[in-house]
Amino acid sequence: MHKAWLGLGGNVGDPVASMGKALRALHRRSDTRVRAVSAVYKTPPWGKTDQAWFHNACAEVETLLAPEALLATCLDIEKRMKRQRIERWGPRIIDIDVLAYEGEETFGSPTLVLPHPRMTERAFVMVPLSDIAPQLAVSGRSVAEWSRLCDRSGIEKARSDAGWWRQTP
Repeated sequence: MHKAWLGLGGNVGDPVASMGKALRALHRRSDTRVRAVSAVYKTPPWGKTDQAWFHNACAEVETLLAPEALLATCLDIEKRMKRQRIERWGPRIIDIDVLAYEGEETFGSPTLVLPHPRMTERAFVMVPLSDIAPQLAVSGRSVAEWSRLCDRSGIEKARSDAGWWRQTP
């Protein structure tokens, strides 16, 4: 089993319920287990700012899947949840990104780059990731260090109850 870290988010419908549904789908698989999940954070939109605020969280999983296969699995879950890719950084029901993968500190292919590009600049990734993996090294610094360096303007904890992702609506 390998550890991998995922970023989840959304701003359409009930994003907390959507993130929980996606995590439960991953956890039900025989090749992947959710091991830790951050609190949920309400975050301002990034990139395209004229849209609803997002809810974001991060998860640590253990998986038998290789990095690209894990990404394909995440994209399949997004598709089954009716994710539509209309515009870059636009509104979405669910987004699942592979952020980092144990043993693959750097990885590049036509479909996946690790660590996730620009993740260290994005508080909506680094703040929740710091909840579950503060010592994880990314691009020469710990996640906790990157989290402290990010502009946290507007980010607020929306849910901190343990196991929020296991609850079905």
